[in-house]
Amino acid sequence: MATLRLPELIPSPTQDCETLMKAFKGLGTEEKEIVRVLGHRNASQRKQIREAYQQLYNKSLIDDLSSELSGDFMEAVILWTYDPPERDARLVNKALKSTKEGIEGLQVIVEIACASSPEHLAAVKRAYCSLFDCSIEEDITESISLPLKKVLVGLVSSYRYDKEVVDIPTANLDAAKLHEAIQTQQLDNDDVVFILCARNVFQLRASFLCYEQNYQYSIDHHIKSCGEGPLESILKLAIWCIDSPAKHFAEVLRASVLGLGTDEDSLTRTIVTRAEIDLAKVRGEYDKITTSSGLDQAVADDTSGDYKDFLMTLLGAEV
Repeated sequence: MATLRLPELIPSPTQDCETLMKAFKGLGTEEKEIVRVLGHRNASQRKQIREAYQQLYNKSLIDDLSSELSGDFMEAVILWTYDPPERDARLVNKALKSTKEGIEGLQVIVEIACASSPEHLAAVKRAYCSLFDCSIEEDITESISLPLKKVLVGLVSSYRYDKEVVDIPTANLDAAKLHEAIQTQQLDNDDVVFILCARNVFQLRASFLCYEQNYQYSIDHHIKSCGEGPLESILKLAIWCIDSPAKHFAEVLRASVLGLGTDEDSLTRTIVTRAEIDLAKVRGEYDKITTSSGLDQAVADDTSGDYKDFLMTLLGAEV
């Protein structure tokens, strides 16, 4: 369900590096060539380009992109050019260093912890240690206070079984434990943290379904009744990312282009991080929750120039 489109004949990494270097030379930068090359290469191919560029020119492609580009276009291209685990590790670090109030700055951590494969999350954690000389868990512990710290550490520490295995009696039992925690407003108790952080996603989706069947309302609806604080918001966000990542990211995209202004950070992050995973499915969910134009048109209307061309390329559109 990816939207990334690759050409039938892909040049060698050396040829791509030569094209990029040519685009950098002269008085101006040939931004369209950068879009044409990097916007049509998958993660493995982009890694080969980065390595070949370092070998050919003895300098970093990321550094040259930083010096040649600017603004939202630069941010999007660099985020895309990083190896995905390094990209997400940097996003987590940026979130933990953010001064934004509420959960807005922490949303990306929940997304990476709950909407990634176990292998990808493990790779992100390794990359984080390599880049920042400490673990994600350490930085969360130093940056975040209880009870959010307990939940976030649990989520990023998880390594979920990724096969489709579901036990209905366990799903009903977990639903009962979650319901009791919500009724007593003990949302950070050990049962809640264990269930959300240890169960595989298929088991959790069964538990959420059992919850709704047994208690007449969805679990996120009942959590909302506990209040609108940071803990409630983080738990609802984790449940959405586990239950239906495509729906969650469709909502993120809708919010990013809603109204007069554009949230370029959320728009860029969502398109860049999901283009090789499920962005086509996200597009379908977006169309279900909005009566306005489709996702492609919404992005085209809210962006401009090379930034628009790059995002539209990742969406699979002809630019």
